Amino acid sequence: MYKYVLVTVEKDIAYIKLNRPKNGNAITLNLAKELLKAAIYCDQNKFIRCVVLSAEGRFFCTGGDLDEFQAVGENISEFLSELAGILHLAISRLIRMNKPLLVAVNGTAAGAGMSLSLIGDIVIAKDSAQFCPAYTGIGLSPDAGLTWYLPKIVGLRRAQEILMTNKKMSANTALEYGLLTMIFSDADFEQRVKENVTLLANQPLPALNSIRQLLLSSHQNSLETHLELEAQAISAVSVDATVKEGVTAFLEKRRPDFKKV
Repeated sequence: MYKYVLVTVEKDIAYIKLNRPKNGNAITLNLAKELLKAAIYCDQNKFIRCVVLSAEGRFFCTGGDLDEFQAVGENISEFLSELAGILHLAISRLIRMNKPLLVAVNGTAAGAGMSLSLIGDIVIAKDSAQFCPAYTGIGLSPDAGLTWYLPKIVGLRRAQEILMTNKKMSANTALEYGLLTMIFSDADFEQRVKENVTLLANQPLPALNSIRQLLLSSHQNSLETHLELEAQAISAVSVDATVKEGVTAFLEKRRPDFKKV
């Protein structure tokens, strides 16, 4: 079913792993297609409560596969349009799905790999990980949402510096800039990922979905428009069984069990 992307489900948590470790998990057209397929599967599976995006091997993702770029020759423009289009559909689905996404950056994230590292609700990286936009190093402009996410996270001036100077960043610098939620040592990394994904999976999903969508639209709305969207969202979520469980648990002085409703 999958070759370049591994998809496993453990209880109610889905793990999507880029699976070209010998090639730095570089993105080929086939990998992009499989990532889109995996994203749709995770979005549509009602039993999945949280998704983890990570990678096999010592790299997270080194960006587009330059061997494939070279192989298409004069058809590079058409090829990149198709590759970016499919990859963008996968990213959009992962961002818009009604369950949280945790990105676990196990190593170098460059080019579209850096773009993918930013899309999580929680982003955890090894303290040995490195980040680099890489695009201008081969004469290209960014794709995969990098110019959309980056200025929102770090501000315009810093985004200009990072992208136009092809800035290489350590995990510590990326954390300082706000690109990451947290970093951990290689030894603690896997355990910390499990702890955080379990935490996300135990949250009330309708509320998390509203939060995801409200945050995505927050930069484009006026204050009044966004206040109205918040009012609509809280009203819509209030009828869900998770709210009744949350309120009851609070009054009974116990921990809510959102999975049971």
